[in-house]
Amino acid sequence: MKSDAEKRALTASRISVAPMMAWTTREQRYFMRQITRHALLYTEMVTTGALIHGDRARLLAYHADEHPIALQLGGSDPAAMAQCAVMAEEYGYDEVNINVGCPSDRVQNGTFGACLMGEPVRVADCVAEMKARVSIPVTVKTRIGIDHQDSYEFLHAFAHAVDTAGADQLIVHARKAWLSGLSPKENREIPPLDYPRVHALKRDFPALPMSINGGIVDLDTTAAQLEHVDGVMIGREAYKNPYVMAEVDRRFFAAEAPAPTRHEIVGAMRGFIADHLAAGGALKDVTRHMLGLYHGQPGGRAWRRVLSEQAYKPDAGLDVLDAALARVEPLEAVA
Repeated sequence: MKSDAEKRALTASRISVAPMMAWTTREQRYFMRQITRHALLYTEMVTTGALIHGDRARLLAYHADEHPIALQLGGSDPAAMAQCAVMAEEYGYDEVNINVGCPSDRVQNGTFGACLMGEPVRVADCVAEMKARVSIPVTVKTRIGIDHQDSYEFLHAFAHAVDTAGADQLIVHARKAWLSGLSPKENREIPPLDYPRVHALKRDFPALPMSINGGIVDLDTTAAQLEHVDGVMIGREAYKNPYVMAEVDRRFFAAEAPAPTRHEIVGAMRGFIADHLAAGGALKDVTRHMLGLYHGQPGGRAWRRVLSEQAYKPDAGLDVLDAALARVEPLEAVA
């Protein structure tokens, strides 16, 4: 029988926001939680070395309102991964995820990320060791292939390995990764998307919960994908245009409350920002994640300009947020 934490994480993973380095920070996650209460949120990738030898309290800290929340780990040593999974559970995370998708040189040099697709036994060993130590879900995020190892048989063998090891979910970015020749940004855009391959994988592993990631920019597309897979992970669009997530709770989690307005979301952030400033933080730490809130809306450019130009000043406070809001609030009320 699954624990309450497992049930919460696996239900939430129906819709999730992808882990993104330098983007899915504590401040961004709190902001996103004002937009959707139910979608699963992920941390940035944290390496096992950083957690074992560094300031784990700082690295693992999060606001209680961020639940459900998953910790993404970067590493390849089964014992270290298990040790860090225990830390994640002790800190109350709802899921721990293994990064087998990042193609950056730095990640490859650490022998983790997308290059681990070429070592399915090692990934399976990590899954098994972690599952033996924690009760929260252990999941794997991967690509559909790497370099010239991009056949369906290669992907199938990888999925079989992690499934046999007991992975609770496989999240598949529907692009392969080039480990050399392309930057991480190019790896998110140049390799073509292949949704049918992920759909075929789900058909071959019907009992393995599976989410799809890559190029999904609206909720109609999300709904269409859920006819083939168990979950959808939205990445860059949720960051660039965060209000795209506003109807997620009503549409996919049967929530009855109306979606918050953009103005209500800004209002909900004021207390968090005040606390952040009082603790010595800078306004830009929070508002840089809010720039896209009025994406495509009247006054949206003015909102972005005010925050971009003024939030970076050393003495910037809530008055800057008010000045930005004054450029869009009347327009939203009319709309």
